[in-house]
Amino acid sequence: MARKMTLSIDTLRQLAGDMWWSWNEIGQRPFLALDPTLWEAVNHNPTAMLRRVPEAVIAQRLEEPGYQRVLADAVAARDAYYKRAKTQAGKGKRKKRVRVAYFCSEFAVHESLQQYSGGLGVLAGDHVKSASDLNVPLVGVGLFYRQGFYLQQLRSDGTTRIVRPELDPRDLPVQDTGMIIRCPIGRRTIAARIWSLQVGRSVLYLLDSDVKENRPEDRRITQALYQGEPRERLYQQVLLGVGGMMALEALGERPTIYHSNEGHAAFAALYRVACLMRAGRSQNKAIEQVRRTTVFTTHTPVEAGHDRYEMRDANAALGGVLRIGEMNKRDLVALGGEQSSSGDMRLCMTVLALNLSGFVNGVSKIHGDVSRTMWQKVYAGAPTVGEVPITSVTNGVHVGTWLDPLAESFWQKEARIRLTHSAVPSAHMWKRAEGVDAAAFWALRRRLRERLIWIVRYRQVLQARRRGAGPAELAAVGKGLDPDVLTIGFARRLAVYKRANLLFSDLKRLERIVSSEQRPVQIVLAGKAHPQDGAGMELARRIFRWAQRPQLQGRVVVLEEYDMHIGRILTSGCDVWLNTPRRPYEACGTSGMKVPLHGGVNCSIADGWWPEAFDGRNGWIIGSKTPGSWGTGARAERAEDRADAADLYDTLEHEVAVEFYDRSKRDGLPRKWIKRALHSTATVVPQFNSHRMVKEYARRGYGA
Repeated sequence: MARKMTLSIDTLRQLAGDMWWSWNEIGQRPFLALDPTLWEAVNHNPTAMLRRVPEAVIAQRLEEPGYQRVLADAVAARDAYYKRAKTQAGKGKRKKRVRVAYFCSEFAVHESLQQYSGGLGVLAGDHVKSASDLNVPLVGVGLFYRQGFYLQQLRSDGTTRIVRPELDPRDLPVQDTGMIIRCPIGRRTIAARIWSLQVGRSVLYLLDSDVKENRPEDRRITQALYQGEPRERLYQQVLLGVGGMMALEALGERPTIYHSNEGHAAFAALYRVACLMRAGRSQNKAIEQVRRTTVFTTHTPVEAGHDRYEMRDANAALGGVLRIGEMNKRDLVALGGEQSSSGDMRLCMTVLALNLSGFVNGVSKIHGDVSRTMWQKVYAGAPTVGEVPITSVTNGVHVGTWLDPLAESFWQKEARIRLTHSAVPSAHMWKRAEGVDAAAFWALRRRLRERLIWIVRYRQVLQARRRGAGPAELAAVGKGLDPDVLTIGFARRLAVYKRANLLFSDLKRLERIVSSEQRPVQIVLAGKAHPQDGAGMELARRIFRWAQRPQLQGRVVVLEEYDMHIGRILTSGCDVWLNTPRRPYEACGTSGMKVPLHGGVNCSIADGWWPEAFDGRNGWIIGSKTPGSWGTGARAERAEDRADAADLYDTLEHEVAVEFYDRSKRDGLPRKWIKRALHSTATVVPQFNSHRMVKEYARRGYGA
């Protein structure tokens, strides 16, 4: 009777208001059980569900013993999570009390909260969750985008329709703190509401300029992620960095470490310098103190990925901040100035972050090397590249978020691998994956592949209906997909350097590979371009059109709207994950780390994280292993593309497909393939996870 008394609609609201449920399947069950159809319609959003299911229906369900058990189990699991307070971040006790303020322009916590565009946000979301699991005290700081990034729809000709739905905070698990900060931007002050989002033991604070007292143009500052002209982006970044610091002050937060995840938040460090100078510190002493307590992670070796602004515009936008510390334009130039090829002085957000950070890292070993070369010019005291004080902390993925419950159950049953949120996955434990029953593993792979195909077909039908398809076309959708066929996945942001078109370099050969009678292949692709990336949009159109060729149709499928849900389905269901960037422009590329969690393997260019993981037996490397070996310039790039494409086709046709279809006469199992796949799981998962990553930041960057 007491249990009944405690289980109410308020219990459901409390559960929905903590994003803990987003990486704990048991926490999602009570909402799924309310209405499975609605659960899909609201994109797996508990808060939106509770607003749409009548309270009378919920009250009825709460009277049912079966539903009470489902809800009670979820509440008990959440309560148990919070009772586990022992930290695993670092050996023994912390050296000192640490509290991290983690700044990022985007956070991917769950697909129902569209506040991310791609890998940077996914990495940030995984970082916040691992900090919660490991009990590393952390608050995230970002912006609340009323229109998120954008939803992608593909027209009949393959062109992209950009859809920007307006998010209603009432449908999201964000809470109004009741606090408004007023951030100086240019000659005016911008008001911003502070929303909070509970992510387990971590909290995100998100600033929203859509406040009545602001002018219409100022209310639009946080309208959408990565929107508008450079000046609008500049204002967003002032609000993120300066406004974010003001929000922490207003909320009484007292971080000991400030971590800027990419250069977008570099103005936070500048604001801290100004405040210390106002308090009486000399500029040199202020900068020294800020550096000691600032961590900066750079995420891209692509020059265009580093924000740069006209110095005149930056100086104007930061006037109020500079006045706090009685600083001027010369100080801004000294800290963040970079001379362009035309001789003009610009403010580079990365240069500013480098100059104001004591611990700086790239996100893979290769990226660390590339970053030292890129930014040697900033460090006058480093005569050689090797002496540039930029290190690397290789990214990882949050196992709880990305491991499918089917696979988790399998590893527990077949390999005695029990996952705990508070522990880093160990190599010893995952080594047991190599000894599981081959037939049982192959049955798991088929179930995951089968589910992938079912969801892909469903998505294809929705896409076709949106484009006005008739009954005959709808009947043909997804007919070529087969749960017993080798399935290759390719999904990522559609930037040109990622070379999604490499697979289509020789259409005749690709057609031969996918339509082979003995060793057929099917390919599922997904990806979104930046809304202002015309070349990326054109690449999406061309891929869509290529997939319509008669010999590829049904074997090559293009999905629209690549989000976290599709990411989980693809990385769990595909046998092979394909990655074809132009080396060395892939800083890390974490999507491939999710595949071995489910017994999948990687086939990738030797860039980003993959050279650290590849041992010759856990996947395949394609293309040149030496960056720049083809020289520079457009002609060299074309030659490199041709060579990499040829190697890709050879690898797929003569190694990958051959091994997948090489079946034992005794039991019909692909024994060599299974051995490689299980070795992939055993070698990748223990190292390339965000628990290891956060623990490394805690030890090396946070001083914990």
